[in-house]
Amino acid sequence: MRILIANRGEIAVRLIRACRELGHESVAVYSDADRVQPHVLAADRAVRIGPAPARASYLDQEAVLGAAREAGAGAVHPGYGFFAENPGFARAVEAAGMAWIGPPPAVIELLGAKTAAREVARRVGVPVVPGSEPLANAAAARAFAAEVGYPILLKAVGGGGGKGMRAVRTDAEVAEALARATSEGKAFFADDRVYAEKLILRPRHVEIQILGDREGNLVHLGERECSLQRRHQKVFEECPSPAVDAALRARMGEAALAVARAAGYRSAGTVEFLLAPTGEFYFLEVNTRLQVEHPVTEAVYGVDLAQLMIREALGERLALRQADLVARGHALECRIYAEDPLRAFAPSPGTIHHLERPDGPGVRIDSGVREGSVVPLDYDPILAKLVVWAEDRPRALARLRRALTEYRISGIATTLPLFRLLLDVPEFAAGALHTGLLDELLARGPVQAQEAAVEPELERAAIVAAAVLAAREAERAPGDLFERAERDGRAWRLAGRRQLHGKVPR
Repeated sequence: MRILIANRGEIAVRLIRACRELGHESVAVYSDADRVQPHVLAADRAVRIGPAPARASYLDQEAVLGAAREAGAGAVHPGYGFFAENPGFARAVEAAGMAWIGPPPAVIELLGAKTAAREVARRVGVPVVPGSEPLANAAAARAFAAEVGYPILLKAVGGGGGKGMRAVRTDAEVAEALARATSEGKAFFADDRVYAEKLILRPRHVEIQILGDREGNLVHLGERECSLQRRHQKVFEECPSPAVDAALRARMGEAALAVARAAGYRSAGTVEFLLAPTGEFYFLEVNTRLQVEHPVTEAVYGVDLAQLMIREALGERLALRQADLVARGHALECRIYAEDPLRAFAPSPGTIHHLERPDGPGVRIDSGVREGSVVPLDYDPILAKLVVWAEDRPRALARLRRALTEYRISGIATTLPLFRLLLDVPEFAAGALHTGLLDELLARGPVQAQEAAVEPELERAAIVAAAVLAAREAERAPGDLFERAERDGRAWRLAGRRQLHGKVPR
């Protein structure tokens, strides 16, 4: 079988590897900005689909379908993002005589509408966060808030990935928040409808991985903790959750399967819940696709979710049984973004001049870049995912600390310093997480935190720069050169820190 991967970056590379292990040919698609990126070079075939902007390439349905026909593909895997939760695209793939690797289009349509998915959950007795129907205007949002009390959360009906969401704490904030959520819903999901939910304070975000086949066999593969978020966007995940014991896991797993059965689900997906500090959980939504954080589940449960999706789409029966799915150990995942944590997470496009990846036992890197890669502004800024596994959470944290000391990227700013900083935060180390924790930490003392986080990068850069200058000035013995570089590097590092925080006039 020849399978077209309708995506780019690290997820495209990951799916190409799954195809190769199963004995299927892979077809990559690429824009002009991506013509020499790793996913293009890794695939058996590659087809250009347009210029750099996503709407003219990766989101151009006819271009992607045309590439599939040109390559003679028999199936299409969307990965995540782009067309992954687009029922119209899924139908077009099937209408073209190709297999769609994902849930049926009707299921994507049903569960992709947040209000409809909430109704499915209610129907099978799964608790949901108190919410409204799509709001007609700001007055309707205020009326809902009067009923349940502030704070509330305005959410785009077709939303996901933290987009189209606005927290509201007073009547005065409603109009602007509704306008922004409406605008983002229309821009990102072609759906300007917005509904309201009661905002639960300091909850955990816990999700259940599900998997099913066309014969109605369904299993869950435990939970993932996804509470470490910045503005509703996940940045770190782990499996299992530090807050979930065996009894709660069974209850949440059965709730997830009840929603999946009611919707006629098959393939891989995720049922997301909010876990309140009191221990109650509430249905949030269903992601009808492979999640960014799927590797932590693979590490703990010993499965390959990408391959299982492909096998199911090509007609194979699910061989897994619930009783056989036993968690082993603990896995952590850091999302490495091309964003600068020292400048309010501003995008950091550019060329990767130097790249060192960690290695060793229990370390996995899913990456969509290599040394020399150009990181454009046109797409989601995720570069790679660092995943570690160990026998328990403390050992996994120790392994993560070691891996982060080995991970080096120069030429662009990344979120690596953020994770080095987090390892020294007591709440993080103890697993005392909630969805507002990261924003609270960043607001607590950003200058001091940033200075500590950037120190290793500045020190290495300073010593290298000092060594280069010393070598240019005179020929020296290696020992003398290193001694001077180390001495001068300390001064350069101090100057770099002062300039970074605006203490040196330009």
